[in-house]
Amino acid sequence: MVKLILASNSPRRRELLSGLGLDFEVRVLQGIDESYPADLREGDIPLYISRAKAQAYLSSLSEDELLITADTIVWLDGEVLEKPKDEADACRMLRELSGKTHQVFTGVCLTTKEKQVAFSCRTDVTFARLDEEEIQHYVETYRPLDKAGAYGVQEWIGYIGVERVEGSYFNVVGLPVQRLYQTLKQNFNIL
Repeated sequence: MVKLILASNSPRRRELLSGLGLDFEVRVLQGIDESYPADLREGDIPLYISRAKAQAYLSSLSEDELLITADTIVWLDGEVLEKPKDEADACRMLRELSGKTHQVFTGVCLTTKEKQVAFSCRTDVTFARLDEEEIQHYVETYRPLDKAGAYGVQEWIGYIGVERVEGSYFNVVGLPVQRLYQTLKQNFNIL
């Protein structure tokens, strides 16, 4: 029996993986380099980072462990919106997202000592126009400084601002669990 290891500090990823009804443990290494080559675009960025995260854990993996690493980015008009530096940066990002469609890409890497399978998932998200009061309220109340693109779709801003989601909603939260489940089932015989 393979032991699943989730390499993530994200409470959202833990909650989503729990929803699959699979037993897993959380293991987190500090200081992993999440930089990427400047020529990478869209889904290749989180795929690269999720593989780099997996590489950092590889030497500590046991023969019976399967590691899950992931990274999520928000892509708007050919640019990455990463985690905001501060509240002003979060407000800037939300102003940029307001009234537009952007893409959320999550790269997922499944690694054992013997094998590695990786994929990326894309979801298109359309925001309504947000006014300055809504943006300020969200940033001050929810403090989305730990979220790519400065928002959590499962929070207030998603309720009032997201007009349309095309693709996996759970991908926007941070882990495309349906695709993850299918990949675990097909490649690692985990049911």
